[in-house]
Amino acid sequence: MQLPNRQLHFQDFSNTLSVPTALPSRIDRVKVPPIKCQGIKTKLVPFILSSIRWQGTGRWVEPFVGSGVVVLNLLPERAMLTDVNPHVIRFFQDISSGVLTPQRVREFLEREGSMLLKSGGEHYYEVRERFNSSPSSFDFLFLNRSCFNGLIRFNGKGEFNVPFGKKPNRFRQAYITKIVNQVAQFAQAIRERKWEFKQASWREAITEATDDDFVYADPPYIGRHTDYYNEWSAEEAQQLLSGLRQLDGGFALSTWKENRYRANEYLPEATADLTIKTTRHFYHVGSREEFRNSIEEALVIKSGFAANAESQL
Repeated sequence: MQLPNRQLHFQDFSNTLSVPTALPSRIDRVKVPPIKCQGIKTKLVPFILSSIRWQGTGRWVEPFVGSGVVVLNLLPERAMLTDVNPHVIRFFQDISSGVLTPQRVREFLEREGSMLLKSGGEHYYEVRERFNSSPSSFDFLFLNRSCFNGLIRFNGKGEFNVPFGKKPNRFRQAYITKIVNQVAQFAQAIRERKWEFKQASWREAITEATDDDFVYADPPYIGRHTDYYNEWSAEEAQQLLSGLRQLDGGFALSTWKENRYRANEYLPEATADLTIKTTRHFYHVGSREEFRNSIEEALVIKSGFAANAESQL
């Protein structure tokens, strides 16, 4: 399909990127990243960034960067952002290197969206098969924004296996423009700062953390998001908390406290070395209905790095 040759105009985000990197910080308008994932912290960003105390002198380290929504709204000058999912890391690396540009994203989504509409949705499965055979960030974005409920999920063979979201007309012009602007926003944030994206385990990431760095960990939630890319067990979660507690610098760990079905039996108690802050939140992204409901979120923070009530405003 030949696309018309035209001049593309993108929203200027320069005025939205000048926020302080020190925490706590008040976020009045949350910036949304171009990819979604289960457990995405879009609605929780104000709670997270107002609950932590950090001077911003080192790097912001995220061992589970996921969608990148937290770092996008904090905008630290330096960051080390890792994930075990190679497709997530490739996506951000391709934005950083200029492979994935706003104009190319628009052209790609217009072309693939038109084919999706003409096929009544069957083209989604052709793209999914193409992606599983030869992964690309363009196909990853297409699948993520047209699959069922915005999930990122892979089977035991490492294949993306989320079904189609049943909306053949998904990529209307307004929706494409929205995604394009989100890519442009992230590209500008990366261009103006020293952010490193690499595929690594959480153990590798926190091993590299220095005294001045702050580690924000948002792992899969036990009993909720264990099929994001690989297995995540209670033992792994406990090892993560133990590893974080050994850091000389600060850290915060996102997890859940309880929902209407049950309580999180693996949530640590507030102790002399841990502060726990909570808030209510409703999840709209999840593979099953019981994962899309109100939940009490918990932020486990190393004592000395938790903001007090007065400093959160």
